[in-house]
Amino acid sequence: MTAPTPPGDDRHALRTLAVALVATAALSALALGAVVAAAPDPARTALMWAGGSAGVVLCVAVAVATRAGHSARRARRRLEDALADVARLERQRTSAEEETRREQQRLIDELAAQRQEFSTERVRLEKDGARETERLRGEVLRLSGELERARRERAAAVSATSNTAGRMQALATATLADLRAMEERHSDEEILADLLHLDHRTAQAGRLADSIAVLTGARSGRRWARPIAMESILRGAMGRIGGYRRVRVHSVSGVAVSGHAAEGVMHALAELLDNATNFSPPTAEVHVYVEEVPAGVIVSVEDSGLVMGDVQLRRAERAVTGDVSGLGGLTGTRLGLAVVGRLARKYGLKVSFRPSARGGTGVLMLVPQEILTSPAPAAPLTPAPEPERPAAPPAPVHESPAPPADEVSGLPKRRRGRTLAEAERSRSASADDTARPAPGPDQAKVRAARFSSFRDAVRPGTGPRPEKAGDRAPHTRPESPGGPDPADTPAVPHPPTQPHTHLEGDTTS
Repeated sequence: MTAPTPPGDDRHALRTLAVALVATAALSALALGAVVAAAPDPARTALMWAGGSAGVVLCVAVAVATRAGHSARRARRRLEDALADVARLERQRTSAEEETRREQQRLIDELAAQRQEFSTERVRLEKDGARETERLRGEVLRLSGELERARRERAAAVSATSNTAGRMQALATATLADLRAMEERHSDEEILADLLHLDHRTAQAGRLADSIAVLTGARSGRRWARPIAMESILRGAMGRIGGYRRVRVHSVSGVAVSGHAAEGVMHALAELLDNATNFSPPTAEVHVYVEEVPAGVIVSVEDSGLVMGDVQLRRAERAVTGDVSGLGGLTGTRLGLAVVGRLARKYGLKVSFRPSARGGTGVLMLVPQEILTSPAPAAPLTPAPEPERPAAPPAPVHESPAPPADEVSGLPKRRRGRTLAEAERSRSASADDTARPAPGPDQAKVRAARFSSFRDAVRPGTGPRPEKAGDRAPHTRPESPGGPDPADTPAVPHPPTQPHTHLEGDTTS
């Protein structure tokens, strides 16, 4: 660009202008003086004014010319400076263009190299990706095969377990039938007591087989053709646990459970009762209450044992909802509540937990109205024909509790409010009489029937008893149409089984 005019240049121009003006004025004055001196006197005045004017005009012209010359020189210098700037800028532009071309070429070469490198890397990655994809495809196929094989093995294991549970159920049912036949054949009370003890143990083994069947999705237990009274449901559940002597039932309900759901409700109650007795002190009682509500029947199980913590309570509530579909998370100490959850989901039961007023845990089970009905009418009792037997000589027999007045067919009926523990105490008192002579055949048959009535009071019936020709009790009792008969007679004179306590909040039964 053009540089500005320096201050010295202006001063030089002023000096030049002043010198020119002074020289012009001096020369004009000399010329005018010579002319005036040579002119005659009359014309001197006019010549003086004309010469002065001409001198002034000449000075102005000289000043203007001097100024114009100076301006021209300054403009010429500016033009030269501008031309120099243009040349310089042209050189800079040329240099910048050259530098730009070199940088552009460098970037083009670098981009081409990177593109070549990226192309090579892409080809390598595509090959590696293809190999990895093929490897992963093979791994997926292998894992799919292993998963399918594991599923088949699991299905086979579940099927084998289900078949085993079915065989155990059949074996338990056959064993119970054999024990019932033995109880009818034997008249010795000690043998009968041992047989009833085995009967009770077999019923517990049958419940375990039913639990395995429930967890594996197989059919559990028997199917009842008629409705079962709620009290018989409770008594049947008591007969499937080890600590039944400590269970106290408070029920005045007159409803019954439909036959297709009776076994499931009985099984679920047995698991809850077993859990309550196992987690209560060995001498503490477990109380069962039945309350009819518009939605159905609520069965409350109250114990005075260990109180569940928050983690155990959440685990138990999750188990009884039936949401756990797999068996992987179950252990030997968590089968009971898992069985309750499966049965609750199948029959629409609702199970919840709450703190018990007795200091332990209370369990509420709602039996819905859909599976409740009225009890079936009792079938008429017809005595069986008496077989011909030789008369036996009378023998004194000491019976500890006198039979009630309303006894039918030799079997006493349970009195309201009488518990199994009271029956056990009365049975133990009668067993202490060691000086009693051997009973006669008829009395032995009566006692055998009384022991069998206890067995039927605390476990579900296993169907009609097998009968043999000429080998029947003097009086037989037909199978109760409402399920297990709630008769309460003297119990087995064996000490109660000590419950085994687990730390997980559930039982293995």
